[in-house]
Amino acid sequence: MSSKLNFLFEKDEEMPLKEYLKFHLKLSSRLIRGAIREDRIRVNGEIVKLSYKLKNGDSIDISIQKDEEQNIEPEKIDLDIVYEDEDIIVINKTYGMVVHPTKSYPNGTLANGLLYYFKSSGQNCIVRLVSRLDMDTSGLILVAKNQFAHMALARDMGEDSFKKWYLAVAHNKFTEKEGTINLPIYRTGGESIKRIVDHRGQESITHYKVIEEYTAGSLVQVLLETGRTHQIRVHLSRLGNPLYGDSLYGEEYDDDLLINRQALHAYKLSFPHPRTGEVISLECGLPEDIKKLIEELKKS
Repeated sequence: MSSKLNFLFEKDEEMPLKEYLKFHLKLSSRLIRGAIREDRIRVNGEIVKLSYKLKNGDSIDISIQKDEEQNIEPEKIDLDIVYEDEDIIVINKTYGMVVHPTKSYPNGTLANGLLYYFKSSGQNCIVRLVSRLDMDTSGLILVAKNQFAHMALARDMGEDSFKKWYLAVAHNKFTEKEGTINLPIYRTGGESIKRIVDHRGQESITHYKVIEEYTAGSLVQVLLETGRTHQIRVHLSRLGNPLYGDSLYGEEYDDDLLINRQALHAYKLSFPHPRTGEVISLECGLPEDIKKLIEELKKS
């Protein structure tokens, strides 16, 4: 793959460059403005203005590489890279790792490790997160390596071809073995990070299917239609099936001897590639702590 995008204009009628970029290529206004300002858009090898009228057979080149800095300290951290190309990288994040630096966690985050990896491998990239996971949720995280890839993935996130699946181990057996939870999620405010189901909240849709049942729990596959904070944890708790290890939404259970974090793993991801549009599907297996939890539940 190239650090440039190339398109051939094949229309009988002339069209302003800006209109073609925005409405036919679906590039964001921000990307277009920056690229034209920095002379990263050329037609037939020549620098042009956005008002330039494209003619049949014109070749448009857009450079998507640019020098960028990020106020994140690079740190050497072992990363489980599931997929990588010039536009994207997908990491299988371990539990206990924060995705991006905060006041409470300024170091040791996935972003710190990624920036070190980019620099040490000679890649001129900053960390552009497309998806996020809670600190104690493990699994696949998608990161864009350039502005174009980030824009395209963010734009396509609502498409049917962009899907995120999770595996969760929940308390109790489910009344319905398969279903959809459509309940709004609301942040109560103040210093609490806890969310609740409330009519004032944002629309939140979760599809679930029970994969295995145990005497005291269930292994559930979850597909998110929306991506609210704590969505799976809130919705399953509302059904009476809080996750094992979830002290925030399943505080009535003492699971410390079984698992020391919520039993939630983002195991599968599918999305259209930002450059080619080809749907990429990726998977990663369950981590050892969730496997051990399942074994214990099977014994009981």
